[in-house]
Amino acid sequence: MTSATAGKPIECVAAVAYEAGKPLTVEKIIVDAPKAHEVRVQVTHTAVCHTDAYTLSGVDPEGAFPSILGHEGAGIVESVGDGVTNVKVGDHVVLLYTAECGKCKFCKSNKTNLCGSVRATQGKGVMPDGTTRFHNLKGEPLLHFMGCSTFSQYTVVADVSLVTIDPSAPLSSVCLLGCGVTTGYGAAVKTANVQEGDTVAVFGAGTVGLSVVQGAKSRGASKIIVVDVNDQKKQWSMDFGATGFVNPLKDLKEGETIVSKLIDMTDGGLDFTFDCTGNVKVMRDALEACHKGWGQSIIIGVAAAGEEISTRPFQLITGRVWKGSAFGGIKGRSEMGQLVTSYQKGDLKVDDFITHKRPFTEINNAFEDLHHGDCLRTVLDLAN
Repeated sequence: MTSATAGKPIECVAAVAYEAGKPLTVEKIIVDAPKAHEVRVQVTHTAVCHTDAYTLSGVDPEGAFPSILGHEGAGIVESVGDGVTNVKVGDHVVLLYTAECGKCKFCKSNKTNLCGSVRATQGKGVMPDGTTRFHNLKGEPLLHFMGCSTFSQYTVVADVSLVTIDPSAPLSSVCLLGCGVTTGYGAAVKTANVQEGDTVAVFGAGTVGLSVVQGAKSRGASKIIVVDVNDQKKQWSMDFGATGFVNPLKDLKEGETIVSKLIDMTDGGLDFTFDCTGNVKVMRDALEACHKGWGQSIIIGVAAAGEEISTRPFQLITGRVWKGSAFGGIKGRSEMGQLVTSYQKGDLKVDDFITHKRPFTEINNAFEDLHHGDCLRTVLDLAN
């Protein structure tokens, strides 16, 4: 089966980031046909993630402009390039900013979900052949973003950067599995491998943090304490499975630190802590709130360029472990199907994160939503 537009450029609407710190420009662009081992996707739904805002702000060392941002999206395959065998026209797909080729040193190791196949070019905002498939109507090239570029009605991605899913799963919901929900849930169940009875603290109650909470709950953690400076996040935390909530700005006694409070609450410290803030001071607190001898702290939040983490080496000598987690340790092409099934069964909450819905043309408002305490995710419908 081929589409009427296969092999031809497509004119469509996209939101272009022309420079850092400025609103996106919603305009018509040209999306070229996919080349070998590339897939053109009609993006139906995308959400706005803090990573998009981070890059747009100008502090991302890999941020490049003009570009088409967006990496949490889902859609339908419109056409495929030569040599593509893993998807076909009409397939429903989730786009993957963490590729999985199955052939590189990383994929073969079974020790990581990181993949080396397209990383070098993805970081530069181009396709694996070093060129872009996007142009504005003036003919100027527009860069890709995180191998996805979901802020466009059509996008072109490498065939290793998307996965087919059950067509009965609503794309308006499962687009969230492209980043936030998978990242947090996977960090708990895969990277940390939380076990029944473990104690957990989660710093930052956004979509990623609350997904850690539901992952820890699914594993039978005995205590799940959320740490956030926004009291509005308390009810959400409890809804997703937290057993406690601490606001470090209001809930500490004189002379008490967040570290000392958490250690007191858990008889010596946590089995696992998770940083979902990207704040390096919080990362230190998260490590130091771990239990001596075995506590592990997982870093998920992305810090600004030039930031470094520090602690006294004694913290590590006495048995604490610092680990990182990207995309929750999940291998997108081999494991996404299980997450979609868990969602369809009602075991994995996804819809609960969608606090706002907007037409695609209101994308700049969606970035504003992100900074408000009452927003977890805004899902944009690219059909309008």
